Amino acid sequence: MHILFLGLTISVIGKVFLAIGVLWAHSEIAHEHRIDNKVLHSFRLERIITVVGLLLIVLGYGLEIYFYGFTPFLQCIDENCTAAVMTGFSQ
Repeated sequence: MHILFLGLTISVIGKVFLAIGVLWAHSEIAHEHRIDNKVLHSFRLERIITVVGLLLIVLGYGLEIYFYGFTPFLQCIDENCTAAVMTGFSQ
């Protein structure tokens, strides 16, 4: 499996998890019109889904960075970074 495809897929799954989590909890509030144990449970579930989605987005981003070869930028600590950045943008 190609690492770019894997990175993009994981990133999209993370974004979908975030959207589902937010929509789920907010629709529960709109449906109940009050905050009770059912709504609080949906908030806890939203928090879990949101954290998983966020982790998947970060993992997907890392895979994309690795695929495109931007890893030398992560190790730059001096003036050579400017040259590395300019070389990366010129490609």
